[in-house]
Amino acid sequence: MLYRVAADAVVFMHLLFIVFVVLGGLLIIRWRWLMVLHLPAVLWGAVVEFFHLYCPLTPLENSLRWRAGERGYSGDFIEHYLIPLIYPAGLTPQTQWWLGAVVVLVNVGVYGGLLRGYLIKRKAL
Repeated sequence: MLYRVAADAVVFMHLLFIVFVVLGGLLIIRWRWLMVLHLPAVLWGAVVEFFHLYCPLTPLENSLRWRAGERGYSGDFIEHYLIPLIYPAGLTPQTQWWLGAVVVLVNVGVYGGLLRGYLIKRKAL
């Protein structure tokens, strides 16, 4: 039971990390110090997508599921709703490139806006 709960927690943390990579730049607008965490996360997220790498959370989750005596996913909320978001069916290398591009473009937009605002403020001083 404990391994199953741990595996579900890994899936949930995986989803939170993905959301942070894609939308975390919006948090930077309010809390600039998060940039120290967000920029490496964006870099990792883009590299994983562009180079088709496995996130270390995936083997960790699989190992925990194996220790829990499970072979596949079955039935509960986390497995039914979150796993298809993280591991969509039919994920192709071309789709991964598009996902990586979205991560980069969203964050370039946010950070570009922050930089623009900073430069405008500096000019006004």
